[in-house]
Amino acid sequence: MMISRRALGLGAAAVLAMGAMPAMAQSNLSADDRAVLQQAQTYLTGLTSAQGTFVETGPNNQRREGRFWLQRPGKMRFEYTTPAGLLVVADGNNVNRYDPRLESFRQVPLAQTPLSTFLARNVRLDQGVQIDRVTRMDSGAYAITARDARRPNEGSVILSFAGGRLQEWTITDAQGARTRVQLTTLQPVSGLSANLFTLRDPTRRPSRDR
Repeated sequence: MMISRRALGLGAAAVLAMGAMPAMAQSNLSADDRAVLQQAQTYLTGLTSAQGTFVETGPNNQRREGRFWLQRPGKMRFEYTTPAGLLVVADGNNVNRYDPRLESFRQVPLAQTPLSTFLARNVRLDQGVQIDRVTRMDSGAYAITARDARRPNEGSVILSFAGGRLQEWTITDAQGARTRVQLTTLQPVSGLSANLFTLRDPTRRPSRDR
């Protein structure tokens, strides 16, 4: 079954909602803007294996919390503690979503989701991504606003960095609804278990030989 961004319904799983576009769209950026993009790109590419916690605030101030694990290339796990049991797992090939409350399992190829950009072996923000705005603060913090130029009306994402790391992202969808994800902790790790990035369909009943 195909999963759209809305079907995934998760700000965390929609991180970096950006798609491919011609590199010429970056021509309006200043040299300082390009330096900021390079800084963010270097940081994200270097974040090859990490874990942390997050707080997600939805359009109706619905609050969700959870933990995440990242292993580039291709793998990430969002494990929600509220609501308990909700899982979104990228296993390198597919993105799988399981909601135990609805007893539903959905799957879509990773390449067809925004996560493919974020989980690439080398993150590129200087090409293949439309950058609407780069905001720089005196403190050294900065934010990058981006969207998918092929589908510019589907929304945008703001990535915010401070203290040398990614702090949060805010996604605005096609209807103008905003979802904010704050990374309350984020730390590089090593030796993550492969089981973290495996999610089989719990709703599938084992077949019986007749």
